[in-house]
Amino acid sequence: MAVQPILRVEGVSKTFPGVQALDNVNFAINPGEVVALVGENGAGKSTLMKILSGAYRRDSGTIYLDGKPVELGDPYGAQQMGISTIYQEFNLTPTQTVAANVFISREPLARGILGRLGFVDRARMEAEAQTLLDMVGTAVSPDAVIRSLSVAERQLVEIAKALAVDARIIIMDEPTSALGDEEVHKLFEIVRALKAQGRSVIFITHRLEEIFEIADRIVVLRDGQYVGELKIAEATIDKIISLMVGREIDEIYHKEAAQIGEVILEVKNLAATGVIKDVSFDLRRGEILGIAGLVGAGRTETARILFGADPKASGEIWVEGRLAHIRTPEDALRAGIGLVPEDRGQQGLVLQLSVLNNLVMPTLSRFAKRGWVDRSGITSTAQDYVDKLTIRTPNLEQKTMFLSGGNQQKVVVAKWLLSNPKILILDEPTRGIDVGAKAEIHALMSELAKQGMGIIMISSEMPEILAMSDRIVVMHERRVTAILDRKEATQELIMAFATGQATEGAMQ
Repeated sequence: MAVQPILRVEGVSKTFPGVQALDNVNFAINPGEVVALVGENGAGKSTLMKILSGAYRRDSGTIYLDGKPVELGDPYGAQQMGISTIYQEFNLTPTQTVAANVFISREPLARGILGRLGFVDRARMEAEAQTLLDMVGTAVSPDAVIRSLSVAERQLVEIAKALAVDARIIIMDEPTSALGDEEVHKLFEIVRALKAQGRSVIFITHRLEEIFEIADRIVVLRDGQYVGELKIAEATIDKIISLMVGREIDEIYHKEAAQIGEVILEVKNLAATGVIKDVSFDLRRGEILGIAGLVGAGRTETARILFGADPKASGEIWVEGRLAHIRTPEDALRAGIGLVPEDRGQQGLVLQLSVLNNLVMPTLSRFAKRGWVDRSGITSTAQDYVDKLTIRTPNLEQKTMFLSGGNQQKVVVAKWLLSNPKILILDEPTRGIDVGAKAEIHALMSELAKQGMGIIMISSEMPEILAMSDRIVVMHERRVTAILDRKEATQELIMAFATGQATEGAMQ
């Protein structure tokens, strides 16, 4: 006897201005099943999930829950029906505590008359939040304020928040994109436990290797349409990619040999109290310098100090043989340094503004003369970069919030290329983007290096670090533990230095 799906979608469509996000999509998931939903950025995955979570209303089609048609209405209504969602873009209130976010709108009330008056039992709320935080394997305190947390820590709080709802269906949109290996392992344990309890999990990921560890079945979307599915036993990476992009991708990690030139950046004994300790390395023209390490190693913190986003306590930064006094991003820009941050939505873009406005924001003064802005020059230059980087947008006036993750990332890169940087820092450049966009970003990095730009690439993806780097800086507990040449680097050696198991013998 066939199992009745707990959730079934028939003929769902959704249109945004200038974009057909979903076109007659069908989807189903059974009780106690983990379904991986994959596709390139812009394929419609997140749109479908937002419809299922009540955040968007579908234009047409029917949603069935336990075989009965339902109207989800809004996120609260979806939660009431047993659907909980972990979004790729964090849905947390930055000024509130972790506990307050985990139990937002469902705070446990105090007993007796105080509860009837609406007073929250904070001690109980923090204790229950602690239990959930322990489940997801994070040391974050329930009374920590969200804005003080790293991207990876916020992701784990999002997972704890979803687990706080007694959901039958849990949607995870790129839940591992900001996590290190240990956190991913813990998350998979949680997913398996949920499955054993009969709960269903819809798992969206661009890390295709994860699918084989966690999924029972794979559903593929392309250009807003359902194009097929695979049982995990019959799936291969090649089959998945072929369905996703409609073509074979022979090379995701596109690295061409570049002429490595003289030292362009020297970082000497850089330190910031409680952030990084005695960080030193150099970068050469035409080089891609990878920075590897576990979450909390100090990689992003180093990048932010180099860019002037955070202050340093001591140390020196030399650019082209001159001491650079970098205290603000404006100082970094004048020194020829650009930064593509790890959180493009919060730090790299103003999502409510157009592609055009985002592209020219740091370099607007170049197009201004005697108080007048050369609108024609701005438009022409922006269109050139849209074409060069193949940014898929209906027009320059499209709000960046409506672009796919991969295209948003290319807008951030293009924004800094407009400033003609000598040094470009890319913090998790392919986090949360699909294999097609990933290949394009890698090809662009390779081309920029060939043109003589020095590139620093921070990545949590070991294949990316190994394939794209000429040298690799490894960090552990906020300090540099090794600098490895491309030829000697292996996953095992990097992990030994990243976990503190090795500390000597590989320094260059």
